[in-house]
Amino acid sequence: MISAFTLATSDALTKKALSVHNEYLIAWLRLLCSLPFLLASLLFVPVPLLDNEFYTAFLTALPLEIIAIILYIKALKVSPLSLTLPFLSLTPVFLIIVPYILLGEKVSVIGALGVLFIAVGGYTLNIKEFKKGVFEPFIAIKREKGSIFMIIVALIYSFTSSLGKRAIEHSSPIFFGATYITLLVIVLTPIALYKGRDELRVIFRNGAIKSTILPGILQSVMIISHMIAMSLTKVAYMISVKRLSLLIGVFYGYLFFKESGIKERMLGTILMLVGFVLIVLFR
Repeated sequence: MISAFTLATSDALTKKALSVHNEYLIAWLRLLCSLPFLLASLLFVPVPLLDNEFYTAFLTALPLEIIAIILYIKALKVSPLSLTLPFLSLTPVFLIIVPYILLGEKVSVIGALGVLFIAVGGYTLNIKEFKKGVFEPFIAIKREKGSIFMIIVALIYSFTSSLGKRAIEHSSPIFFGATYITLLVIVLTPIALYKGRDELRVIFRNGAIKSTILPGILQSVMIISHMIAMSLTKVAYMISVKRLSLLIGVFYGYLFFKESGIKERMLGTILMLVGFVLIVLFR
């Protein structure tokens, strides 16, 4: 829940900057601002003995993570949010299968039902935006590249989460989180600077960096809590509960951005809460 809360809060604080600046730059700056706190956390943990399993999982997950970030940004640029974001809810569904293949993790029948409730609830949070029906995002797959991109992102995240769990098992949560994000920032830096080259002077002048410091701090807390939670429970359960960030984001939108449609999203809210209870009590 800490991971879900800090992710949703970081996203809400970043929303204003995203509306006026290049997405690549803002995504990179938020990760960059999280680095000091992540690297400082390494001072409090021993360096674990690393084996081939760690390096294999680490180096396999990293390029997949880069691809997911790029496709995620492209999806937001080329297609409406209402036709792309719902597909992120597919990640928990994929996680019923992928961790079993990669890690041998099995979820219980009731646990799987909880995962499905959260996935369906996350999907229907945008029900007000489905002007042509609740299945409009699926119907739009043929004409919206962004929908296809986001489905691929959801699938990739199921693999990177499972690979991250493997790397954590062969190192430690904080060590993996800090080193993984550090290398991710290093690889993303030339991409972000190239994609946002026309805005570099503007973004450094008008204080965009300051606006990403607090989101960066929250991002670092999210990453650490994410990695620790991953080491304590099954991947499908952890990521499903983390998807409650979508629910928290809806309330932030209502409270701070005066977004309408809170009543229409009650169905998704109830489904996600039922799924959360099933996972917590009966997993």
